[in-house]
Amino acid sequence: MAIAADSAADQDPNPIPNEAAGESVELPAYTDHGEPNADLADVDYEDEEELDGVTAEAAARDKVEAVFQRLSEAPVGIRVHDIIIKGNTKTRDALIEAEVVGLIRSAVTVQDLVRTANIAAVRLRLLDVFDSVHVLLDAGPPELPGTTNVIIQVVEAANPIDGSVGCFSKPEARSWTVEGSVRWRNIFGYGDIWDASGAYGWDQSSEISIGVSLPRFRSIPTPSTARASLLSHDWLKFSSYKERLLGLSFGLLSDMHHDLSYNLTWRTLTDPSQAASKSITRQLGHNLLSALRYTYTIDQRDSHLRPTKGYAFVSTSQVSGLWGSKGLRFFRQEFDIRGAVPLGFYNAALNAGISAGVILPLGRGFMESPSSVPDRFFLGGHSSPVISLCSLTSLLGFKTRGVGPTELRRIVPSESVTNESTASPGWDYLGGDFAVSAFADLSFDLPLKLFQDAGIHGHAFLSAGNLAKLSEGEFRNFSFSKFGRTFRSSAGVGIILPTKLLRAEINYCYILKQFEHDRGKTGIQFSFSSPM
Repeated sequence: MAIAADSAADQDPNPIPNEAAGESVELPAYTDHGEPNADLADVDYEDEEELDGVTAEAAARDKVEAVFQRLSEAPVGIRVHDIIIKGNTKTRDALIEAEVVGLIRSAVTVQDLVRTANIAAVRLRLLDVFDSVHVLLDAGPPELPGTTNVIIQVVEAANPIDGSVGCFSKPEARSWTVEGSVRWRNIFGYGDIWDASGAYGWDQSSEISIGVSLPRFRSIPTPSTARASLLSHDWLKFSSYKERLLGLSFGLLSDMHHDLSYNLTWRTLTDPSQAASKSITRQLGHNLLSALRYTYTIDQRDSHLRPTKGYAFVSTSQVSGLWGSKGLRFFRQEFDIRGAVPLGFYNAALNAGISAGVILPLGRGFMESPSSVPDRFFLGGHSSPVISLCSLTSLLGFKTRGVGPTELRRIVPSESVTNESTASPGWDYLGGDFAVSAFADLSFDLPLKLFQDAGIHGHAFLSAGNLAKLSEGEFRNFSFSKFGRTFRSSAGVGIILPTKLLRAEINYCYILKQFEHDRGKTGIQFSFSSPM
């Protein structure tokens, strides 16, 4: 499909001389392996006498060198005449045009065109619906010197369906999860990607969801997503309730730094054990969660799996209760900042970060109202704080939801148990309305070359965190001095085995400080974390 040509009267005032206008420049911006292509030009002169053998080869080489010499000396003006799209049998021309036409037409020199053609190829590859993308530059019409035709050659995915399945271990919870997903690409030719996924965890959680993402929707230049999901979480071991979520989510805006989404969720909390504490019992039942969520992200780290330099910052704001749902009207704010500094020996680097969050109920007398327990902050678990942005929940050495305010569960009468032998019913972890966590991590290469080649390295770490309740009038008892004195902390060393998808760790954790009812344990722990 050819884009309308520019008229001769609108040509660049500084066109390429006629001897260069007849050149045919082939610019595969990237090879099939995704590598930048160094062959920027193939030159074909029509008015030369036929030469053969070594003489013809030498002449062609001299002319190519002359072209490169010309391009290296000064900008060479050029005008894009036509943009021709080939190879798209299913993908709509409008999608490809919207992604690259404006970019390519902005080039006014050959040097600019080479750069923008590479960017255009990358944009099309990121749609994830093409097996290969090539951008070719050809001479424009002979009567329009100084013009070029840009040919976009795409090869659509031979197999639009792919999927995966795996079994994953969660050592801290002593459970296994089976997860699988199927994806259909470009069904309707708009770059649409449909996916269905499911996960089942023994005594933990299950999830079924289906979603669609569009690179563009009408005049919105950023990707749009929609997803329907059914999730079930079992928190009986930690907080005496099961959570079931039936929801719809819509991605309204998404780019490198900004993400805006809307979520509508029907939430059900149940207590099959009939032993939940009073704080949990008051929140059992059905609620409608209607929330607008905005995330601002800056990530300048050189790696997500092993950062050695750079910094990152994330701010997440959520307003819930847009429809006035009782009990689920709240404002939640999180901040996360971290940085990495190279130390100059053994590829060592120091990573450090701090995260903080607060949740406040909304409405009249909001500080006397309870906040939503499932939306509060919880600390514990074995996920790595180094690679997970918004890692407010991470606290190595402590079990999942193993830190913070607790409340005694109710005693369930049993005919086989006498009053004298009744054991403690246990504690419910309620989470906190205000949370802070911090970490410092020193990573370094191990001395064996075998480990270095495989990316296996060591680290030493220090982590700390704390929670506090502010709702239901508890803010009156809050003080920063007391909050600082009650920080939980741990330290340790470990070995890290990075892969393309996740970071596996074998750590020895030593609990430096914990309090009554905290679930911290000194010893060997395993961790599997994916970048977020």
